Amino acid sequence: MDYNLIATTTFGIEVITAKELKALGYEDLKVEDGKVSFTGDEMDIAITNIWLRTADRILIKMASFKAESFEDLFQGTLAVNWGDIIPENGNMHVTGKSIKSKLFSVPDCQSIVKKAIVQAMKKKYNKEWFSEDGPEYKIEVAILKDIVTLTIDTTGAGLHKRGYRKNSGGAPLKETLAAALVLISNWNPSKQLADVCCGSGTIAIEAAMIGKNMAPGVNRSFVAETWPSADKEMWEQVREGARKGVNKEQFRILASDIDSWVLRTGKDNAEKAGVSDYIAFQKLPMNEFSSKKKGGVIISNPPYGERMGEAEVVEEISKEFGQLYSNLDDWSVFVITPFKDFQKVFGKKADKNRKLYNGRIQCYYYQYL
Repeated sequence: MDYNLIATTTFGIEVITAKELKALGYEDLKVEDGKVSFTGDEMDIAITNIWLRTADRILIKMASFKAESFEDLFQGTLAVNWGDIIPENGNMHVTGKSIKSKLFSVPDCQSIVKKAIVQAMKKKYNKEWFSEDGPEYKIEVAILKDIVTLTIDTTGAGLHKRGYRKNSGGAPLKETLAAALVLISNWNPSKQLADVCCGSGTIAIEAAMIGKNMAPGVNRSFVAETWPSADKEMWEQVREGARKGVNKEQFRILASDIDSWVLRTGKDNAEKAGVSDYIAFQKLPMNEFSSKKKGGVIISNPPYGERMGEAEVVEEISKEFGQLYSNLDDWSVFVITPFKDFQKVFGKKADKNRKLYNGRIQCYYYQYL
C-alpha cells in the first residue's frame, strides 16, 4: 500500500533532508517549512526511519482540507478511512497545533478529531465501543491558516533518539542537527575533521557514523513495528541491509575540550555508538590545537552563554576561533552559535551562514571556507 509520507525536520535543514531522501532514491519531493513530502509503502517507512539522519520523524499523511468551523473539522476527519490503518483495539492518541487559524483552541480541535475518528471506526468495524488497549497510533491535527493536515506518526520517540547518548554536556546538540552540520560542511573521510569544543561528542559521533555509512536508526525500534499490519521480517531485512552497508573506511576524527567530565561522557557515547575506533578524544584548550594536515575541517558547537558559561567566555571563544582560522589557513571552519557579534569578534565575515534552531534557540551556522 502506498502512502503520502512526510519527513518532519528542524527549521532550516529541510533541503538537507531532501538531499538525503534523493540519495536513498526518492523522487517528486515537496519541500516546505519544517517538512519534506514524498510517497512510499511499508518498506519505505522502514527505510526512512532507519536511514534518515536529519529528519525528526516520519508521518503518514491521512488528509488535508480547509476547515473554518468545528463542523468542517469533524466532517473532514470523518471522511478519512482510519480503519485502513488503525485496528479496532488501536490506542488512538490525538495531539494538535494551530497557527493563524480560525480554529485556535487546540484542545477543542483534538477532542473533535478524536470523536470523528471514533465515528469513522464505528462504521468500519460495526462496533459502538473500542477498548483502545492495543498498539499506539499517535494522530496529529495540525492547522495552518485554516488548512488542516491529519497525520499518523510511524516513528515513536523522535529520530534524534539514536540510543547512544545517555549523558550530555550543559548545552547538548540534537543528534539530527549535528548530522546536518556535518552534511552541510561536505566533509568526507579523506579530510581531517576536528571539533575543538566537542562537549559530549555528538558532532564527532554523527560524523563518524556518516563516514562509516552507518544507518542511525539501525539499533532502535519504531512504533510502526508494533502495529499488527507490520511485516517484521521486512523490517529486519532493511536492518540487515543497513548493517551490510557499513564501509571499511579508516579515519580519525579529533575531538577536544577542556572539561574532563564531558570528554569521559563523549568516550562512553562513542563506545555505545560503535565508533570509538574512529574518534580521538583529548583534553586540550582550543588555542593549543594545531595540525600538520592540509585542507582539514573544524565543525563546532561552542558554549552559548545563555545556557552555560558567561558572555565574556563566549566572546573569548569566538575570538579564538578567528585566531585558529588564521593559523590553519587551508582549513575550513564551521561554527553554530546564537552569538550575534560572532563575525565581528571572529574578525571576518563568513563565506556563508544559515539560520538554524538548536531546540528553541535561534542560531546561525557560520561557514568559513
